[in-house]
Amino acid sequence: MNIVEEINNDIVKAMKENDKATLITLRMAKNALQTEKIAKNHELSEEEIILTLKKFLKQKNDGIEEYQKYGKDEVVKDLKREVDLIKKYLPEELSIEEINKGIDDIFNRVKPTSMKDMGTLMKEANDFFGIKADKALVSKIIKDRLNEVQ
Repeated sequence: MNIVEEINNDIVKAMKENDKATLITLRMAKNALQTEKIAKNHELSEEEIILTLKKFLKQKNDGIEEYQKYGKDEVVKDLKREVDLIKKYLPEELSIEEINKGIDDIFNRVKPTSMKDMGTLMKEANDFFGIKADKALVSKIIKDRLNEVQ
């Protein structure tokens, strides 16, 4: 069963159980997928579905950060619940150790000398990790290492 079918089944389950919070969250996720499908004008691949859900989660996480600044604890709690709910549809991401090991391999292949190699390193990292690692985290680790090289 693919992710969209899982979400659809869970929407039906949430309706039967009268779980409004879950239902709203799943409908928002389904809406994000539908919007992306319309924008791309084709059925989404599994990778595109995962990337769309990750973008949806990023928006939720950004909201968490903003509401924490203003002490809106109830809203933060709700957003965290939504994030946890959507995460269950995504494959598990690589650990920091696995990412660092992969970046070690990339650095050994590319042998960067300055920040000018960032683009090449990120292309290699995207090819190497695909959707299994958080791109922002990979980028941060690569930048930190490049600063050490200089």
